[in-house]
Amino acid sequence: MTLSRMLAAVTSAAMLAVAPIGAADAQTTQKLNFSSAFPASTTIFDNFKWWADRVKLMSGGRLEIVVSPPGSIVPAFEVLDATHKKVLDGAHSGAAYWVGKNKAAALFGVAPGGPFGFDMYDYLGWLNDGGGMELYHEFYNKVLQRDITVFPMTSVSNQVLGWYAKPVASWADLKGRKCRQTGLTAEVFSKAGMATVNMPGGEIVPAAQRGAIECGEWVGPAEDLKIGFHMVWKNFYMPSVHEPATVLEMFVNNDVWKSLSPDLQAIMVSAANDATLRSAQILNKLNAEALKEMTEQHGVKVEKTPDDILTKILEAWDQIAADESGKNPFFKKVYDSQKAYAAQVVPTRQKVYPNYDFTANHYWGKK
Repeated sequence: MTLSRMLAAVTSAAMLAVAPIGAADAQTTQKLNFSSAFPASTTIFDNFKWWADRVKLMSGGRLEIVVSPPGSIVPAFEVLDATHKKVLDGAHSGAAYWVGKNKAAALFGVAPGGPFGFDMYDYLGWLNDGGGMELYHEFYNKVLQRDITVFPMTSVSNQVLGWYAKPVASWADLKGRKCRQTGLTAEVFSKAGMATVNMPGGEIVPAAQRGAIECGEWVGPAEDLKIGFHMVWKNFYMPSVHEPATVLEMFVNNDVWKSLSPDLQAIMVSAANDATLRSAQILNKLNAEALKEMTEQHGVKVEKTPDDILTKILEAWDQIAADESGKNPFFKKVYDSQKAYAAQVVPTRQKVYPNYDFTANHYWGKK
C-alpha cells in the first residue's frame, strides 16, 4: 500500500472515530517513547520535536510523543533494533545507517545521484506514487525482518562535500585521507582511495579533535555549524552529488502502530508530511545565515567542489550500484523501480522547468 493510500484509508476510518474538539481531557492520553539517531543540537532533532508537538496538537492531546536524543536510552546506531524489540516505541533515523545489514538501505533517501537525477521531491514522488512505500515496508519487514512501520520524515535535501583539514584540488587528492563517511557513500569515496570511517553525527567533531579523522561530512552549512565542524576544520567544500535527495525516516513498532486508532495513525503520518515540508522550507534560510557566520566570525574558507570530484562520485556510484544489483536481488528490485520512475519524471522536469541557474544568475550572478 502506498503512503498516500495508507493515509487515505486511515483518514476515512478516522472520520467515524475522531474525538470532538475539546474532548481530550475526557480521554486517556497515550504516551509513546521515541528516540532520535541525531544529536540534540541539530535542526534535525528540532524537526523531530516539532513533529511530536504537531502530533499532540492535531490529536487534541490524545497522543503524546516523548522524544529523547541518542544515548539517553540506546545509542544512535541501535534505534532500529530497539524499536523492533519494543525497547522504544519508535525512532527518527536515516536508512543509510542500516547498510551494514543490507546495502539496499542506501536507496531509501540517501543514494548518490539521487539516484538517476532525483531530488527530494522526485524521491518523495517515487515513495508515494511510484511503488516506493511498498518496497520500503518490504525492506524492513521481510528483508531485514524488523517488526516496524516506516514513513519518511525530515528533509535535509542535498548534502555538501564536507570539511577538510587541508585543501582539496581533485578526486586524486582524496587518496589516503581519513574521513568520516557513512552508508554506501563510504564505498563511493573509497574508490578514490579515501580511508573512510563510519560514525554517528555526535561523534564526528570529538573524533576530529582527537586527530582520529582529518575530514568529514554531515549535512550542510546550518547543520554542520550547529555540530561544530568550524571549530576543528576551516576548509569547507560545496556542493556534492553523493546524497542529493536525503529524506530521513520515522519508524514505529508494528504492535504499537496497530494499537493506535486509525485517526491517530493518520495524524502521525500527516504531521510527518508537515515536518518534512517545513524542514525543506526552512533550510535554505538557515544555510544562508550559517554561511555568513562561518565566513565572517569563524574564518571558514568556503570553496566550490572541483568538477572532477562530482563526476567521479557519479561514476563510482554507478559501478557500485551495478555490482550490488548483480548479487542482491532486493537492491536490484528497488533500483529498477527508481530507474523506471526517474525515466518518466526526470526528463519531463528538465523540459517543464528552467535550470535554476538561468533566473538566479540573471539577478545574482557575477556582473
